[in-house]
This record gives sequence, C-alpha cells and structure tokens, in this order.
Amino acid sequence: MTIWHPVDDGNADLTSHDTFVNGAPHNTFARMRREAPVCWTPWDAGEGFWSITRHADISAMNADTETFSSARGIRMEDQTDEEYLARRTFQETDGMEHRKVRMKVGKAFSAPVISKFEDDIRAICVEMLDETLERDTFDATKTIARELPMRMLGRILGTPDKDLPWLVEKGDALISNTDPDFTDHVLDKLDTDEFRMMPFNSPAGAELYVYAKDLMKARREAGETGGVLDLIMEPDEEGNTISEEEFRNFFCLLVAAGNDTTRYSIAAGIHAMCVQPELLGVMQSGAVWDTVANEIIRWASPAMYFRRTTMRDVEVHGQKIREGDKVIYWFVSGNRDDEAFDDPMRVNLARNPNRHLAFGQGGPHVCLGMWLARLEVRVLFEELAKRISHVALAGEPRFLRSNFVGGLKNLPITIKRI
Repeated sequence: MTIWHPVDDGNADLTSHDTFVNGAPHNTFARMRREAPVCWTPWDAGEGFWSITRHADISAMNADTETFSSARGIRMEDQTDEEYLARRTFQETDGMEHRKVRMKVGKAFSAPVISKFEDDIRAICVEMLDETLERDTFDATKTIARELPMRMLGRILGTPDKDLPWLVEKGDALISNTDPDFTDHVLDKLDTDEFRMMPFNSPAGAELYVYAKDLMKARREAGETGGVLDLIMEPDEEGNTISEEEFRNFFCLLVAAGNDTTRYSIAAGIHAMCVQPELLGVMQSGAVWDTVANEIIRWASPAMYFRRTTMRDVEVHGQKIREGDKVIYWFVSGNRDDEAFDDPMRVNLARNPNRHLAFGQGGPHVCLGMWLARLEVRVLFEELAKRISHVALAGEPRFLRSNFVGGLKNLPITIKRI
C-alpha cells in the first residue's frame, strides 16, 4: 500500500540522509511494521543496528532502560568511549546519573513554570504575525516557525536578543550537521575527525562553548541568577558541580534541541493546513485547542529516532538481539502506526487520546521541553487562525537532509488575511 511520496518504493535505505530529502519514507516504515517490526539494518558507514518500527514495541523497550541503555550514545553513529564521554549530555546517561541532572533543571521546565510564559509567547506571536502577514507570500519556516522558538530561547537562556540569530545558526549547524544548507562541515561528506570530541562532531560546538562561558561570566558580573544555566551549575547534594565539558554540552543541547524541534513542528502544522484545508476551519471553531498541539507534534515527529544499546541478550518478535547491539527507535514510524492511531496519515486535530512518541514517552528520557513545545505550538496556531481565511502552498517545500531530525527547511506559502 503506497501512502506517501512515490519516490519511496517501500525499500528505502534508512541509513542514507538523502532518503529523507522528500520527507520520511513512510511506505518503507509501513512495510516494516507489517513484515519485519524488528529488522536488522546493515550500514556501510558503521555497525548495523536493529530498527524498531511499531508503536507498542518502541513504548515497551523505551521504558526498559536496564536492557536498552542511552549511555552509549543516542545517534546512529558509532563512537569511541573517549568520544562518547567528551560529547555526552544527560540525555546519554541512565539511572541516578540521569535523574540527578533532571532534578536540577526539571523545575525550570515543569508545566506550572512554563505556563507563566504564555503571555510572553502570545506577545511574540502577535508581533511576529502582524509583521509577517502584511505580505501575501513568504517562507513560513523562516518567517514564522523559526522566529517563535528562537525568541523564546533567549527568554529561557537569558541571552541578549541581538545574539539570537547567531545562536540559532550555530544550533542549526549542530543538529542539522548532515545538510549543506546549514553547515560547511557535512558529517557524511567531509572528514570531520578534527571535531570528533565536539558535540555533534561539529566545530559549532566549540564556538557555542566560548559563547556560553562569556555569557555566564557576564551574568555573574551583573548579579543575574536563577536561570536554567545557573541551575545546572549548582552543586549537588555531595557538593559536586558539573565539569566545563558537561556544561558546554548541556548548553549546546539547549540551543539545538530547544529551537529546531519546535520550529519543525510549527512548519509541519502549517504545511498540514495547506494540504488539508479543512484544518483552518476546525481551528477557528475553537473546539480543539486542548488537543491541537499534540496532534501537530505527532504529525511532525521532528526527532525521527533515538538509538539505544542493548545491555544483555534479549529476544523481541523472534529476533535475538545481542548484548552490545544498537537498536534504533523510529519514533516517526511509531507515530504513523495504524495499530496505535486511527487514520494516522491524516491530521485529526481532535485526536484524543493521542499517545504519540514524539517526546520519547514511556521512559525516563521524556523530553524536558515538552511543556514549552506544546505551549508554543498551541498559542502560535491560535493567533494564526485568528488572522487568515486561507493558506496554500506557493511552491515546493524542501525537507532537511537528515535521518535524525525531520523537518521542512523551506515552506513557501500564500495566505489571505481576514
């Protein structure tokens, strides 16, 4: 059954970033869910891995961190122990080590704290949309989807507004390090060994680290405290503080993950409005605002996979996964699983319940920024729906060249204002 772009014949190479330049290969994922939900995937550039594609399997395995560990890396690429230790963030830890960091910064991203940002988010949306919608045609990714999370990043990190475009540019170079539109150091095109100890194997990590050190020095000299960066630097119960390396990696993670994933969720939602014109009217009815954000984020699935490493021999669907094997949880596949979602290839803004996997639900590594992402997405579409009577594509959308982060890097649209 063909359910997606005709370039996907159902046998796409999931290890190739070029496979994803037309969007995720949903025909391939659908075939794998039917025929081989736990499938060995060979890889020319490194050790092969097990692809996990069904929603139920991903949920169950993601919860079993003793068997499937994050503490060997979360991306497909192989790393030496030295590289892993140099690049890791708390995402790449398990157990108490993971919980300690989460407990430090979790309060800053909790639902009650994030809810206090709603007025700020709405003010940003109003200003941004009133300016952008003066034009009839524009790139929605660059002028809408990129702007909101970028400006909110400054509120979270306590950075000057003038620095935000540079920060986002460097965050793009990190997390989109396989796309030549975002970096000169394309991971699979050049020899990047020189930067193998940097976050995401990218020179942008070093630049962000210098910036973060200068930022914290300036904040201390100005007597500014209480931000999320201050929380991460506080001593733990034993008086231990994080190393400079750990701080650098945490800062890079916030800049990259705190911006890109929300950007591509917003872009996916606007794209959905173009291909399903009824969605604008559904939004304008006002009946779905409690469920809109989750459905748009399910549809976007911006973090398409996370990797785990098997800590003991285990059997899943008759396949023997050995200790040390890599497993890839394809969240983008689980979020289109028709065993978990009714009519998953269409956006249903009233979908409830919506047990999507876009935030890595089901285990201790659930996304720290999920409450902020949901709030940004909801408020943005509330304000957009107030202002337009029509939206349509004005050209061909362009997807990222990445099998890790999925998103529309260009989305030309035309609108009619109310």
